[in-house]
Amino acid sequence: MSDPSSRLLDAETAGTEVGHAHQDELRLWLRLLTCTNMIEGQIRSRLRAEYDVTLPRFDLMAQLYRASDGMMMSEVSKRMMVSSGNVTLIVEHLLASGDVERQTSAQDRRAQLIRLTEAGRANFRQMAAAHEIWIANMFDGLTQKDIGNLMKLLAKAKASLQADLSQHGSSSDAPVVKKTSRRRSR
Repeated sequence: MSDPSSRLLDAETAGTEVGHAHQDELRLWLRLLTCTNMIEGQIRSRLRAEYDVTLPRFDLMAQLYRASDGMMMSEVSKRMMVSSGNVTLIVEHLLASGDVERQTSAQDRRAQLIRLTEAGRANFRQMAAAHEIWIANMFDGLTQKDIGNLMKLLAKAKASLQADLSQHGSSSDAPVVKKTSRRRSR
């Protein structure tokens, strides 16, 4: 009888079982996406349940925590890769909770500088410590050797992705199919 956990782990790859030329690559992408979604879902749920904070608020606080002098809202938008409107909405919530303060830039009156308040820094430290434990617990089934190997493989995958992006960019008119041959055995 098959192990039920293996069926669960492979459920995301079921649609790729039809013999495509790049079946392994599709399964890999789906596995990475599934793991990312599972982790992100758990983090979102736990932040909401334990701290009444959304993941975007946590992410913005993390950016500000690293910049003790604060950041311009436009810079936060670039770093988080979200629109300035989204940043404004997140900042409004953090202002209301007392975690962030905002002031007009002395150099450009149209720009706004935001920084964590002392209470915001303390709140972020508490959430970040819990976040670290949650992540460690999620990967508790991996040995240090497993983690090291996975990190090396993911670095290699990242380099492959960066090479493809440098060749094709991120434009929507990039060729859909780059190659049709099977990849080399490694």
